[in-house]
Amino acid sequence: MRKEIEGKSRIWRAARLSVAPMMDWTTRECRYLHRLLSKETLLYTEMVTAPALVRGRALHLLDHDISEHPVALQLGGSDPDELAEAAKIGAEAGYDEINLNCGCPSDRVQSGAFGAILMQSPELVADCMAAMAQAVDVEVTVKCRIGVDDQNPQDVLPEFLEKIRAAGVDRVTIHARKAWLKGLSPKENRDIPPLDYELVHQMKASFPDMHISINGGIATLEDAQAQLARGLDGVMIGRAAYHQPADVLCAADPRIFGTGEVSDPVSVVQDMLPYIEREMQRGARLHQISRHMLGLFAGRPGARQWRRHLSEGASRKGAGPELIEEALDLVIARAA
Repeated sequence: MRKEIEGKSRIWRAARLSVAPMMDWTTRECRYLHRLLSKETLLYTEMVTAPALVRGRALHLLDHDISEHPVALQLGGSDPDELAEAAKIGAEAGYDEINLNCGCPSDRVQSGAFGAILMQSPELVADCMAAMAQAVDVEVTVKCRIGVDDQNPQDVLPEFLEKIRAAGVDRVTIHARKAWLKGLSPKENRDIPPLDYELVHQMKASFPDMHISINGGIATLEDAQAQLARGLDGVMIGRAAYHQPADVLCAADPRIFGTGEVSDPVSVVQDMLPYIEREMQRGARLHQISRHMLGLFAGRPGARQWRRHLSEGASRKGAGPELIEEALDLVIARAA
């Protein structure tokens, strides 16, 4: 029991700042980079569907480096038994948290009866979470929207939180927008529905015992600190953490967690080189890794040269770590 309490305390602390699960972006290569930038921030996988793990046995989707911890696995699914089995597989693979996706609005996810469409079925979500919690010792959590389509968020979100709390969920991340399942693309669903931060703060006041993180439209550490200062337990940042990772993550440890020092993106690139060499020896191509590094110097001297050198060269046959070193030299020269 003490081990469970200590694990929960650690992951709750890490959840003060997290990087959102993003399909095709938060791969293990991306997470390795992000962990070099911040030792404390909670990292999430891409969404992995429960059927892929349970029926397809696609266990390679769970590959991760030990340095990524604390790291959470996000699952997609709507069958309690299958999700319980997938959660067990994820926990056995070493993940610190198992998260259920109740927020993705894509057509593919809707056709599988999971993602944001689950906001319409709080009882089913509660059954899923109860089954997952029963199957694993690590914490199970939910990432959701404030509602979908014509739902009234003021009505449906409290009911949703009540149901999952009763099922044993103590921590939730709320994307502070509705999802429109009809009429808007997944990309449009990230921008067009208006943000309702106040509703998320109301939920924290109504559910003070729950750890509530906010997601949506938050792009800087200043924005994150403002949300935390108002009483929320955590902040999840998505696209900004991917496209400008240094701006979000380099100073995260001292500013959000009160520990460590500001990391240096130049040093982080140098620390990536042994990882890149090791992964390429295992069959990876440089582009698989370098594509996650393109925004590392965004807004800084040499950013354009860095991005161009990697974009033009990483996919070429025979490209290796030396291309990264060449691009870094351009950054250093530009900044001198």
